[in-house]
Amino acid sequence: MEKNIKRMKRAEIMNEFYGSINEDARLEKSRQGQMEYFVTMNYIHKFLKPGDRVLEIGAGTGRYSVALAKEGYKVSSVELVAGNLNKLREKARGLDNIDAHQGDALDLGRFGDDSFDVTLSFGPMYHLYEPEDHHRALDEAIRVTKPGGIILIAFLSAHAIICTNYLYDWMPVTQGLKENFDSNYSVKHFKEQLFTGFDIVEFEELFSDKPVDHLTTVAADNVLEIAEKRADFSMTDEEFEAFADYQLHICEKREMLGNSSHLLYICRKRK
Repeated sequence: MEKNIKRMKRAEIMNEFYGSINEDARLEKSRQGQMEYFVTMNYIHKFLKPGDRVLEIGAGTGRYSVALAKEGYKVSSVELVAGNLNKLREKARGLDNIDAHQGDALDLGRFGDDSFDVTLSFGPMYHLYEPEDHHRALDEAIRVTKPGGIILIAFLSAHAIICTNYLYDWMPVTQGLKENFDSNYSVKHFKEQLFTGFDIVEFEELFSDKPVDHLTTVAADNVLEIAEKRADFSMTDEEFEAFADYQLHICEKREMLGNSSHLLYICRKRK
C-alpha cells in the first residue's frame, strides 16, 4: 500500500486500509479502545437531551451510532468506507430510528442547515491532510448543527503518534520525526502518513474564526495504546474500572492531553 499511496485518492486509501483490519472490534477488544469508548460516551451523554437528533460523521461500523439508536435517539450516520457502512447497516437492522448513508465529511449536502442537536465527527480528522479540507469538514459539521447544539470532534495527537508508532516498535523514531514534523517541530500533514495527528493548540486554533464556543478538550484514552503493546500487559476488569474512573476525572487537565493518542474537541454552536 505504501508504495502506491501517492497515486491513490483519499477514498481509495480509506477503503483499502479499513478493508484489511477488523475495525468493528477496535473499541471492544482492547483496553485502549474500551477506554476511548467509555470516555467518549460519557461526554456524549453529558450533552444529549431526550428527543435530540444526532448525526455521526465517519461512523465506522456504528459502535456509537447503533448504541445511541438503541437508547432511543434519532440517529443519522455517514461513513465513507463501503465495508464499514455494510457492517453498520447489519448492526442497525431492525432499528427504525437510524439511517445510514455512504458519504464524505467534506460534503454533507444531503442534510440541511441547523438539522442536528448533537453532531459527532469521530473519524474524518484522522484522514484529512490539507488545511482547506480540515476547515471544510469542520464548517460542514458546524453548518448542519442547530444553533446552541453540541459538536464533538475526535483528533489524534501528533506527539502521541511518535510514541505509539515510532518510539515503541513500528519504525525508527528519526523517521517518525522527519515524517510528522518540520525542522522547527511544527506538525506536517500528508496522505502518506495514513493517520495524521495534530498539535493540540494547532487543532484548537482551527476554530478561532468559526461560530462556536469551545467547551473543553478531552484526553480520551491516556497512554493505554502504548502500554497495551507490552508483552506483559495485563488489566483486570476491576483495574480497568478503577483506571477509567481516574481517567474520567483527569481527562480535561491540560497536562494530560499530550499523553493521549485520541482526543476530543467539544464546542457549542453559537445562537
